[in-house]
Amino acid sequence: MRERLILKVNTTANALHKLTVEKVCAEYQSAAVHELIEKGVLTETETEVYKRGRNTNGINAPKHSSVAEYRSATGLETLFGFLRLTGRDERIEELFSLIWDMGEEKQAE
Repeated sequence: MRERLILKVNTTANALHKLTVEKVCAEYQSAAVHELIEKGVLTETETEVYKRGRNTNGINAPKHSSVAEYRSATGLETLFGFLRLTGRDERIEELFSLIWDMGEEKQAE
């Protein structure tokens, strides 16, 4: 996320940090993965991996997000980890770009 922001935004380190935190928080990740699912972007295998990560026991959500948001964000991070471990870096970039574009569209509204 920081790399993408650095290439796009010319700002101070503090502002860059705030933008990064905004995009890697559970709320943002949860909204992003739900939009990917609604649009039918994820394959069946990717959806299964996401759900396994989401449904993992022992997840304690921080105070600033709901348990559902935190679980969804964990599922998304699990999916990205799975894709990295299976050498599917192009798919990671594809999904990341879709999520990035979703955020850009929301900022424009």
